[in-house]
Amino acid sequence: MFDLDRWREIFQTLSKNKLRTILSGFTIAFAILLFTLLFGIGNGLKHFFEREFAGDATNSVYISAGITTKPYKGLQSGRRIQFKNNDTKFINEKFEDDIQFFSPNIQRFNVLTIYKGEQNRYTVRGVYPDYLPLESAEIQEGRFLSVLDLKRKAKVVAIGRMVEKDLFGNLSAMGKNLNIEGISYKVIGVFSDPGGDGDERFIYTPFTTAQGMYRDNDELDYFGLTYNPKLNVDEALSFSNLLTKMLKEKHSVDPRDQGALRVRNYAEGAKNVQQFIMVLNIIILFIGIGTLIAGVIGISNIMVYIVKERTKELGIRKALGATPSSIIGMIMMESIFVTAIAGYFGLMLGVFVLKSIGKGLEQYFIVNPSVETYVVVGATIVLIIAGTIAGYIPATRAARIKPIEALNDE
Repeated sequence: MFDLDRWREIFQTLSKNKLRTILSGFTIAFAILLFTLLFGIGNGLKHFFEREFAGDATNSVYISAGITTKPYKGLQSGRRIQFKNNDTKFINEKFEDDIQFFSPNIQRFNVLTIYKGEQNRYTVRGVYPDYLPLESAEIQEGRFLSVLDLKRKAKVVAIGRMVEKDLFGNLSAMGKNLNIEGISYKVIGVFSDPGGDGDERFIYTPFTTAQGMYRDNDELDYFGLTYNPKLNVDEALSFSNLLTKMLKEKHSVDPRDQGALRVRNYAEGAKNVQQFIMVLNIIILFIGIGTLIAGVIGISNIMVYIVKERTKELGIRKALGATPSSIIGMIMMESIFVTAIAGYFGLMLGVFVLKSIGKGLEQYFIVNPSVETYVVVGATIVLIIAGTIAGYIPATRAARIKPIEALNDE
């Protein structure tokens, strides 16, 4: 039951001993503040790596062609490898069971795009309908490209959210016609991409349309695909290695040639990031525990000192009829109250600091530094328990002292 007199007594005691109260609160607040900042910065590092991989599906593989660096089977080095439509057929036939989504790609950079009085330059990609999940993109309005668009070589486009914003302002781009290098394309969809503004400044058109416009024959630039999500990391790496090996054989490339074909498998990157985040979590956890231990030691020392300093006061209380349990209860309530208030202040200060410096930390690969409330609340509860225990032990001893001994204590 709420005891108003007890709380008045506690506040009077705290107000009479301002320096002691401030020192106790500072120790607790600083421990929680440091704990919040450490976890916030650690989370910021995790957010950075998560953002870097957010632009593409984690089970995606991209295959691009380069120039041979080694002679092979009578062919000289310096030979440019060119992918063609028959490579598309070859990959799908050989790896049908391992591929989830697949798309060849034709890419044109810095393409002038005009809508009425507005114009800008964007990257235009000719892709299959399967390409959307490779980028982890989502349609916000309309639809993405279809198989029928491919068959008809339709002059239609799906544009990123930032393209719509650049050229149309607050208006919808749906159904409007864009002038792309002098040719009219109808906007059939607008997409968003977790990769951010840069990935939302792309324009997608049917692969067959782009190949007819930008290539004289059946050439293409690169392939993008996602493998079966049931494959684990090692199986995914084996899949991409076998795919690379077979493409090298098809194009008469030395197996040791690293420049002729470039394969980027996000599984390996995702594995490295997961390992890094796990190590980072362990480091932060140990530092956080160390910070809490330092806070616990600080609280314990202060509580021992506070009870020792109040020995005479406790003796007077006992002489006036105070029971040991009431003395212990008063000290415990003071300890819990100061720890809770100071812990909350440290938490709020830590959150404020993280929000204030968050933008400035992006150059150091720290994005959106923040900390889950339950983590800091848990740390505060640990400190409250520690403060309670630290106050209980000396308070119990003090409550057992006879009044005459307490009054004679120096």
